[in-house]
Amino acid sequence: MKKTLYLMRHGQTRFNQLKKIQGACDSPLTDIGVAQAQLAKAYFTQNGIEFDAAYASTQERASDTLELITNQPYTRLKALKEWDFGRFEGESEALNPKPSAHNPHYDEFFVAYGGEAFVDVQTRMNLALHEIMQIETHQNVLAVSHGGACYSFYLTRNTRESLPERLSNCCILKYEYEDGNFKFIELITHDDAHLF
Repeated sequence: MKKTLYLMRHGQTRFNQLKKIQGACDSPLTDIGVAQAQLAKAYFTQNGIEFDAAYASTQERASDTLELITNQPYTRLKALKEWDFGRFEGESEALNPKPSAHNPHYDEFFVAYGGEAFVDVQTRMNLALHEIMQIETHQNVLAVSHGGACYSFYLTRNTRESLPERLSNCCILKYEYEDGNFKFIELITHDDAHLF
């Protein structure tokens, strides 16, 4: 039986607004981030989408986003946390290494600075989301996570070309899950230009 996973990035945070690297560290949603979550909620409502289960990263920005979308009980999971960028945390995004054809997603760059390797983020996301979707009662699931973590999960079975270079706040990656396999269906974004 086909199941559906809606994997979503959190709303804009203060660090996003200030263009600071934000992985293991946290900062609160901005007013724009709250409004972006409300746009995502409107999408789900208008399309009659209800959830059998909801999950969020243990980081405040993800759980706060989820609570703006639904008031149903949910589970917080450390495995859905953002990539740990080590000593780069809280620094300017300008310090991020530039992706290249040889190194499109940083690989082990941040390990030397106390952070995580790309493959470690990808592995924990993959294991957690498989475990979630294997629960028999979970037919329609919302999971709120983070840009880097969502991207790493996507790249487990897809090529980079199908997504923009950066996932927008509160975008939704829709997957079908059947017989232990995820299939990417679409990227859902919201027209939030009027918020800026």
